[in-house]
Amino acid sequence: MSATPTVLLVHGAFADAGSWSGVVAELQRDGIPVVAPPNPLRGLAADAAYIASVAAQIEGPIVLVGHSYGGALITVAGTAENVVGLVYVAAYLPEEGESLGELQGRFPLSALVSNLKETTYPVEGGEPAVEVTIAAKAFPGIFAADVPAEVTEVLAVTQRPLAAGAFTEAATAAAWRTKPSWVLVAGADQAINPDVQRFGAERAGAKAVEVEGASHAVALSRPEEVAAVIREAVRATA
Repeated sequence: MSATPTVLLVHGAFADAGSWSGVVAELQRDGIPVVAPPNPLRGLAADAAYIASVAAQIEGPIVLVGHSYGGALITVAGTAENVVGLVYVAAYLPEEGESLGELQGRFPLSALVSNLKETTYPVEGGEPAVEVTIAAKAFPGIFAADVPAEVTEVLAVTQRPLAAGAFTEAATAAAWRTKPSWVLVAGADQAINPDVQRFGAERAGAKAVEVEGASHAVALSRPEEVAAVIREAVRATA
């Protein structure tokens, strides 16, 4: 068993594992083992099961880190015995039995909701299912307002869509009830209302840090500050 937990980074919707690149570089400089798998983005239960499977195949303790929708996944997958801590980055922290729609419905909706574009994808043996992306023109301001324009133009057309059903699935567990948790609130987030993030942190009794002026893409724009919170979680759980 390694004394230093492995950091397992879980990206959210409309992004891929490359969104963690700056954070990965920061952690690797400190000799912290890191894994950043692809997130299928096909539904809360299925995606959480995938992340739990990845975690189960890592030897030693794990700190799970979730960005955005990835926060819901670590909330469910984090009940695994070898998970020793949870870090939420501009993320959802649902309660057991609560859907993301119910959680964000407690607060004024962000600009994201009115700028989602619906398309369909095939489902074996059934009718096509709905998936969503952010309208390309709205993407920079909603997702990554503090990221250079030439970068957001690429991100807008390389989005990975999220199955729309993910917003209505209820979380089957809330790992933050039994695992120490840290929360980074993106103060200028236009995708997840910062009040949703603050509420989740308070409800979970998590240690919270707010990054003023940070967009939803805080891991891209402020990787040093995101890595600092993860390092703290690693130190505290080693």
